[in-house]
Amino acid sequence: MTVRKKILIAGGGITGLAAAYYLQKEINEKGLPYDVKLVEAGSRLGGKIKTTRRNGFVIEQGPDAILSRKQPGVKLVEELGMRDQMVRNGTGQSYILVNNKLHKMPAGAYMGIPVRVRPFLFSGMFSPAGKLRAGMDFMKPRGKAGDQSLGAFFRRRFGNELVENLIEPLLSGIYAGNIDDMSIKATFPNFQQLEQEHRSLMKGLQKTMPEKTKPQKKSDGKQQGAFFSFANGLETLVERLGEVLGDTVSLGVGVDHVEKKDQGYHVLLSNGDVYKADAVIMATPHDTLPKIFSQFSLFDAFRDIPATSVANVAMAFDASAIKQDIDGTGFVVSRTSDYRITACTWTHKKWPNAAPDGKALVRCYVGRPDDQAVVDLPDDDITDIVLNDLNNTMNITAKPEFSVISRWKNAMPQYTVGHTERIANVRGDMSQELPGVFLAGSSYEGVGVPDCIDQGEKAVSDVLAFLSD
Repeated sequence: MTVRKKILIAGGGITGLAAAYYLQKEINEKGLPYDVKLVEAGSRLGGKIKTTRRNGFVIEQGPDAILSRKQPGVKLVEELGMRDQMVRNGTGQSYILVNNKLHKMPAGAYMGIPVRVRPFLFSGMFSPAGKLRAGMDFMKPRGKAGDQSLGAFFRRRFGNELVENLIEPLLSGIYAGNIDDMSIKATFPNFQQLEQEHRSLMKGLQKTMPEKTKPQKKSDGKQQGAFFSFANGLETLVERLGEVLGDTVSLGVGVDHVEKKDQGYHVLLSNGDVYKADAVIMATPHDTLPKIFSQFSLFDAFRDIPATSVANVAMAFDASAIKQDIDGTGFVVSRTSDYRITACTWTHKKWPNAAPDGKALVRCYVGRPDDQAVVDLPDDDITDIVLNDLNNTMNITAKPEFSVISRWKNAMPQYTVGHTERIANVRGDMSQELPGVFLAGSSYEGVGVPDCIDQGEKAVSDVLAFLSD
């Protein structure tokens, strides 16, 4: 009789769910003698993906979209038969708040870097000196190829003004971090590669992606959105995965401890059970691992990976409350601005399905790396801060019909300088000391939904290769 091997997945966020889905698929299609169990300590699946449906509004409390050009997300949606439920984001002008004024995002910029020079030169958000300094990118020599902070890299190429007013608000928003601490190698290595190949970053972008700066058109002639979600919210994807996985998933069950045995691992669960696993996928935050594997020092390096907290406030209004209705989908805030919000999405314009007719939905974000205390303020205080900033930018004086405040405590891992090397070293040590245990998730190789799905699928390949040896 064939002895069935057991695989445990710890963590029911999108990474763990993707891993469980692809594992189960491989087992079913190839008739593999493996059993899979996913445990999630919380009462719900999805991790940071969380949708609230209320009074006809569809409110995202975490990420609100999946980037279409990253294939892992599209692939999973298609495999689940959900393509017909996809909705594309509405497109329009985006803005940046600089010196108490909303400026149009310069056309032809890629992640804040000018690809087309003319719109940048005519932008009102930069001084003549700032424009001249940014243009020095065409003459600056290549920098060293080793890891460095994003801030140091971009300041050397473009100067402080372009970085503070345009690049920093865009890049910091993705990771909820400080670009002067963030590793270029772990976050945007393509920029460093372009510099090495073309010397000038702007010249490199002009040569390698001239078409990508032009909006893609749908068959009806309208601009094609770069992101997608679902008509009933992003959590629709999580709910579908939960249905497909069924009894594979156990909610309210965490991993307390993992012990290495002569054959496999004994996983002590929070309900008192011991799961005897031949392989383990840890899709939990990095800061949980030193405790779970307390007898191993190799995870001590994870204690040095910081994590920031963020909060967002979604507010529902009657459309008449928006006195200064701006044609666009939202704005980000320059670090030099005297505002506590870091960005604002006009959700009813970005996602037409998000609000009933005649209503508006606005979502604002707080929690800069140097303003972490705001996340812990009472709901009323956070709402007042956001409304004050909105009044100053959009002349919104009405109280919202209701608000939904979401706090994500220590939820945004920071890829600081040296991150890639740290993760590689830990994984190398794991292959020797903990064979059959694999890491996946936003703490390691990408924080976006497609990146996490990709890491889950990669962990499946690693597990299958390990068990087949």
